[in-house]
Amino acid sequence: MKTDPAQKLLPKWWDPDRIALLLPKLRARNQILSVIKDWFRSEEFIEVETPVLQDSPGLEPHLIAFQTTLLEPFSASGSTKYLQSSPEYAMKKLLVAGMTKIFQVARCYRNAERSMIHHPEFTMLEWYRSGATWRQTANDTEALIKAAASLTGRKEVNFKNNLCDLRKPFDYLSVTEAFLKFAKIDLRLSLIDPNFPDRSKLAKMAKDSGIRIENEDSWEVIFDRILIEKVEPKLGLGRGTVLHDYPLPLAALARGSSDDPRVAERFEVYICGVELANGFGELSDPVEQRQRFESDLKKKKALGMAVYPIDEDFLAALEVGMPNSSGVALGLDRLVMLLVGAKCIQDVIWAPVITDS
Repeated sequence: MKTDPAQKLLPKWWDPDRIALLLPKLRARNQILSVIKDWFRSEEFIEVETPVLQDSPGLEPHLIAFQTTLLEPFSASGSTKYLQSSPEYAMKKLLVAGMTKIFQVARCYRNAERSMIHHPEFTMLEWYRSGATWRQTANDTEALIKAAASLTGRKEVNFKNNLCDLRKPFDYLSVTEAFLKFAKIDLRLSLIDPNFPDRSKLAKMAKDSGIRIENEDSWEVIFDRILIEKVEPKLGLGRGTVLHDYPLPLAALARGSSDDPRVAERFEVYICGVELANGFGELSDPVEQRQRFESDLKKKKALGMAVYPIDEDFLAALEVGMPNSSGVALGLDRLVMLLVGAKCIQDVIWAPVITDS
């Protein structure tokens, strides 16, 4: 493959001028991480470390993982392992083991993901509380973001000409409320039976709202398109937004809501239209969790995506019994990017992964 001559003019990530230009932001990254760890210690969390190599990288339908082979000494064959997309399974096993308040700063990996706010290797901040509700963990997230912001002296975030005042309390908005407010779509009409969402009803409402729909688009694909085009750009403007009560078909690893059978205890936190965190009131039922894993595998096959194994050890841990818990994963790189005024996630990563071509 021939190299574009213009590419040779671009500096290497280790170019002294590049590092000098970004050094204030990179130093701020280190300081923000220090403040975050101090916050967790003040709340009596224990920092943990779990393996990056996992039996399953996660089963989200669109996830593309990094795969490798683990060789043992003197062994003729190896076992397939995956670089983690999140430390979630391993950390929940620690909850089963009796840990009650844990956090981790973890290197995570997702292939085929690169944009202003995505990077194939990134840093995830993840934490869990046993005995806590999802709202308590959402409160943790708000407090943590504001503690990190106080270090930088930044009272207001400006990203892509969107402003968010971090001094104001975060706004809580259900997914149903957000779709009605920003897309004029009533999701409830397509969730009469949440286990079998009505694709045709959602498709009609989406078309009426000006969303392009293809015949092969599933209910989930249509939902995502509405969210990305109509809803997400409006979240976290003026003040942070906690988007909560996701439809049950998008529960992921969250338990169903006791207040409304159509939704799950899942929430996401937005600043300036950027998703920073994804949290759950955690599902602990091994039977339901297996059913969700199997459903995700069917979706991956239907999409022609690579299929990964179910983490049977995780399901075995749930059989032993995981306490009622809540947890959240926050993109550390994205948080730093917003708090230091960077335009791109790569500007707050010390050594980004660069394509050789």
